[in-house]
Amino acid sequence: MASTQHFISDTERYLFDLNGYIVIKNVFSKEEIKKANDAIDAHFEEVAKERLNPSIRNTLPNSGMAGSDPSRGRIDVGHILSWRETDLFKAVLDHPKLVPFYHEFLGEGYRMDHMPFVIAQNKGSEGFSLHGGTIDVSSGAYNHFLAYSCQQGIIRNSLMAASVVLADQPAGAGGYCVVRGSHKSNFKAPAEMINGDNYREFVYQPETEAGDVVMFSEGTVHGALPWEMDYQRRVALYRFAPATCCYGRSYMEEGDVGMGKGWPAEMYEGMTDTQKAVLLPPYATRLDRVLLDDDGAGTSVSSRSEAKKAFDKEVFGSRYF
Repeated sequence: MASTQHFISDTERYLFDLNGYIVIKNVFSKEEIKKANDAIDAHFEEVAKERLNPSIRNTLPNSGMAGSDPSRGRIDVGHILSWRETDLFKAVLDHPKLVPFYHEFLGEGYRMDHMPFVIAQNKGSEGFSLHGGTIDVSSGAYNHFLAYSCQQGIIRNSLMAASVVLADQPAGAGGYCVVRGSHKSNFKAPAEMINGDNYREFVYQPETEAGDVVMFSEGTVHGALPWEMDYQRRVALYRFAPATCCYGRSYMEEGDVGMGKGWPAEMYEGMTDTQKAVLLPPYATRLDRVLLDDDGAGTSVSSRSEAKKAFDKEVFGSRYF
């Protein structure tokens, strides 16, 4: 039975349910952000990949989301959990300011679902046409694998994003944008709104500062506006899911390194036990799942009785049915 315990304030819970996202201020210090950006700079030339091929662009040419410089695409930077220069990227998994929100919106036993990466945009770069939605913004189909729900006071997101802001995004800068309240919409959106050509008054760009974290349901329609600032936009994007939900499959692609099957082995170097727990594959909390404490500082294990586990071993011949 799901717990009715709440981990965040009534105001924070209300705002997330109202809008489908929330900005958590000052999670990381300016010094931590500088170290993270220095690490990106050190690896950028080696691992950054710009979306220049038209087949992998995120916008339609000449649309409102396309940007003023068609030669610039979004830049994706992978491997961030493998870097040694900063602890910030690993800290997102179990940061004490973030764990209460993970528990509130995903439940105890939450797990990392996608490989995290850095998104960068240079001035004039294309954004990302509106996408997502519990009811898909383009097709109107029900997206159960992205769905938002709130039943009996319990909020759950089948998939939720946490975006660490690494460069200030003041009003009018561009970058992350959202259709507030769209996680509870029941219809698809007009194409001209999705592509940024009309109804822009309903597409909101939150003002954020480096060190903030934007947490949003993938059931909320969102995207990115063309970047307008002279400096580079940078965010580190993570996706998390409840203990029993899964969208991505990178956790099972190859190998077996114990706490999480298939994640690259180098990711585990330097990780704490609580961070490793967030990399576990999907299964129910009662099946010996490692759960983080509310402050992210320790763990406990949720389990059935030893008698039941012994009986299942007799019936099925394995530890878990």
